[in-house]
Amino acid sequence: MSQPVSDFIRHHYRHFNAAALVDAADGYSRLVDGGGKMLVSLAGAMSTGELGLSLAEMIRRDKVGIISCTGANLEEDIFNLVAHDYYERVPHYRDLTPADEQALLDRHMNRVTDTCIPEMEAMRRLEKAVLEEWMAADAAGERYFPHEFMWRTVKSGKLKQYYQIDPKDSWVIAAMEKNIPIIVPGWEDSTMGNMYASHVITGEIKNVHTVRTGIEYMTFLADWYQKTSPTPIGFFQIGGGIAGDFPICVVPMLHQDLQLENIPVWAYFCQISDSTTSYGSYSGAVPNEKITWGKLEAHTPKYIIESDATIVAPLVFALILGW
Repeated sequence: MSQPVSDFIRHHYRHFNAAALVDAADGYSRLVDGGGKMLVSLAGAMSTGELGLSLAEMIRRDKVGIISCTGANLEEDIFNLVAHDYYERVPHYRDLTPADEQALLDRHMNRVTDTCIPEMEAMRRLEKAVLEEWMAADAAGERYFPHEFMWRTVKSGKLKQYYQIDPKDSWVIAAMEKNIPIIVPGWEDSTMGNMYASHVITGEIKNVHTVRTGIEYMTFLADWYQKTSPTPIGFFQIGGGIAGDFPICVVPMLHQDLQLENIPVWAYFCQISDSTTSYGSYSGAVPNEKITWGKLEAHTPKYIIESDATIVAPLVFALILGW
């Protein structure tokens, strides 16, 4: 007899990181079920890890209020959408020699741990479609955020003929359909960002500012936070890096730089990370360190799940969704 995943977790996950997983999921549910909003940040290559299989449903079920992600996660969700069948797994990736890696490059297969993304079917296919949107906006003197260009490309229907997974498993499409904001700090550090720069260099795009910047993302986030903060806002961080570091700083900016009063700090914090606490590592810093920076308070519910996010995040989402 089959057993729901959430029942299995509650029966077996009783101690250590396993118990932290349950506690964090329950804290997440209390916040959103009580009317709060949750920011989810995505670092690493969670989209290539196909987190959309669970994250998209979290978005549809109103468990996510806003997303912060790297440019890689934004584009790789769409890469997977249009080229899934061309991806190749390399289970023995730990044994690859430099010559093996060169052979993958020669085939235009870009490796992310055990998964190779096909350049022509994924990256160049998306580039062709999004370039048309960049150039049209550039010619019209219009400017959009990176995620807005991705949404415009999807809405145009140019990619639909290439879909190789069910669109319901794309978290970018789910966010578009629910119209929840996406923050993409450091978008320039992505494949699409590199491609955009190349088209500016060639002169196909005249105005480098046609794609809006990270500073504009921060001003957008500051406005969103102020308008939303009458309700509690939590922070669920998957991995480390800029996807988490950038948005969490909006609170101290509002307090310390704008000198605004009555701005609540984040009402919940959880990080899934395998980055251990070490000298100077912010990704591995314990949540209490964030108190001194004005991001959290002493009584803020705080959780760290020290484990692999590709294993942990879907289980947390399963508990929240009651799967």
